[in-house]
Amino acid sequence: MSELRQALKSWPKIDLHRHLEGSLRLETLSDIAREHGVDLPGYEVETIRPYVQVTSEPHTYRHFLAKFGVLRHFYKTRQVVERVTYEAIADAADDNIRYLELRFTPSALSTVGGFSLEEVTSWVIQSVRRAESDHDIRVGLIMSMNRHEDLSVGQQIAELAISNQGEIVGLDLAGDEVAFSTRQFAPLFQRAKDAGLGITVHAGEWTGSENIIESITHLHAERIGHGVRAIEDARVIRFIKNRNIVLEICPTSNFQSGVFSSLKQHPLSDLLDLGLPITINTDDPSVSDIELTDEYCLAVSQLGLSLDGLKHTILTAVGAAFLPVGEKEELANWFQQELAVFGV
Repeated sequence: MSELRQALKSWPKIDLHRHLEGSLRLETLSDIAREHGVDLPGYEVETIRPYVQVTSEPHTYRHFLAKFGVLRHFYKTRQVVERVTYEAIADAADDNIRYLELRFTPSALSTVGGFSLEEVTSWVIQSVRRAESDHDIRVGLIMSMNRHEDLSVGQQIAELAISNQGEIVGLDLAGDEVAFSTRQFAPLFQRAKDAGLGITVHAGEWTGSENIIESITHLHAERIGHGVRAIEDARVIRFIKNRNIVLEICPTSNFQSGVFSSLKQHPLSDLLDLGLPITINTDDPSVSDIELTDEYCLAVSQLGLSLDGLKHTILTAVGAAFLPVGEKEELANWFQQELAVFGV
């Protein structure tokens, strides 16, 4: 382990953009495949890996999304859903993530087993709370819907998020932003916002920056998932900055999904220099074969971020958490004290 990685591994961390469905251990997938006969050429980890993790294929968003099409076949039983949820929290805690906002997509977890959206939501909540009590981590849950799925599914997810408020802190829109618009989802997100849920929307990742403005204007996004294409348009930069919209940036994911042809092109430092509130997150640690420590190392060693700049992104993330104001202040004070131990 490099000296930098060893140091950053010890830092307390916060991850606001992590998908449950992209956080599954390959060893667990191997166990599930063996037990339930998932349709794959073999059940060894190395046989499964190229189907569920970015390896040597071209870096495009379609190849990236295809991993989740395979992963949907693993959610065979309640026990599987509970196991992968618990392990996702345990793995985050092992990386010294002290506050995590984990988003999950009930439609992805429910289809193959024929479960209801209510059932899988309940199982995820119960497993998260059990993992919290076993590990030194706090978790806020975000429910996610996909642009490319029927609007009726999104309506059910939005209502479930509202009815489980307290356990659920936010609502998210994800999926294929190239082929599908956000506007039909506007009433759902208006209702969620009125109910007091936090709103985050994937935008400005695989298409141009105009999707960012649409997500803020029509869906009331307080945070934008990725949003890196904002760098292409000074008008969008001003729009985000004036409204203090926080960007949930996931550098490795952006590279692997084809947003940038090389990591050196990633605008993380440029966006920070322009005064935008940015955070650093993992997106899908298992699909990308990373943990948040790796993203911190990448930001410092390859993307030009100083350690003070990294601390700034951590505290920005605390301020952007979907928590009541008093709880955010307490969390910010805790992070300030803990980071001071490391001289930042």
